[in-house]
Amino acid sequence: MNCSKNPDFVLSGLSRDPEKWQLLFGLFLALYLLSLLGNLLLLLPIGADIRLQTPMYFFLSQLSLVDLCFTSTTAPKMLEDLWTSNASISFSGCLTQLYFFAVFADMDNLLLTAMAIDRYAAICHPLHYPLLMTPCRCGLLVVGSWGVAHSVSLVHALLLSQQSFYINQEIPHFFCDFGPLFQLSCSDAHLSEEVMMALTGILGISPLLCIISSYVHIFHAVARVPSAQGKKKALATCSSHLSMVILFYSTVFATYLKPTSTSHPPGELVAAVVYTLVTPTLNPFIYSLRNKDVNSSLKRVLGIESLWN
Repeated sequence: MNCSKNPDFVLSGLSRDPEKWQLLFGLFLALYLLSLLGNLLLLLPIGADIRLQTPMYFFLSQLSLVDLCFTSTTAPKMLEDLWTSNASISFSGCLTQLYFFAVFADMDNLLLTAMAIDRYAAICHPLHYPLLMTPCRCGLLVVGSWGVAHSVSLVHALLLSQQSFYINQEIPHFFCDFGPLFQLSCSDAHLSEEVMMALTGILGISPLLCIISSYVHIFHAVARVPSAQGKKKALATCSSHLSMVILFYSTVFATYLKPTSTSHPPGELVAAVVYTLVTPTLNPFIYSLRNKDVNSSLKRVLGIESLWN
């Protein structure tokens, strides 16, 4: 087969049965629109209500903004492929999609970690919380996260840009991802793959360990609370965040906890759909439905009496 530094690819990860394309298009369009609506409705009260100008809601607003961008990285191209039956993508388009996908996926990871740190400070050090989580420190956490995510994603994109690929090949995925691209490389990609796996592992495992450590201390602190009502109140502030953490990491690990050059069975594609589209769609509803402050604020902003009834 011929090799090229700038080939065209075909994204063939979705169903090959044309009779299912219309159903999939309707399903993914509904999920995408719901994701946009949910995250915008979460950003609206946080930005408009001064009572929600706290570190927890600041991080939550950043997460919603990232989720808006995250779903918009993959969903429009997926919908276009289903609508036009033309799943081709240029190498430059593929590399661009992969870069922004990695940035926003890493930001999701890092923001979930920042939110865990915030909950740790609020529950384990309540008297020092205003000093620990100042607006300046919260801003630095977010800016630093953006810097790390961009830097690591840029390294990934640069490593892939140096590879040669077989031309006119199918990518067995619905978006450009590292593993499927490495399978099509006709260069020696062993070193690049190891570097990328190391960076991905560090950026994936380190935040998770930080989250686990934070919750170990949180649960230990809650166990010392004398009243059952006090324990319930403390844990209530963590339940939504824990739900998002479990949903995000379970689907990510189902997809990426293996060498990037191995194949992607259908089950992994389902997991990829969950963390690229379903999880960002559920995040704002997990917080809004289970958070009285956000729910009541949104009702006031929209000028309606009952939002969910």
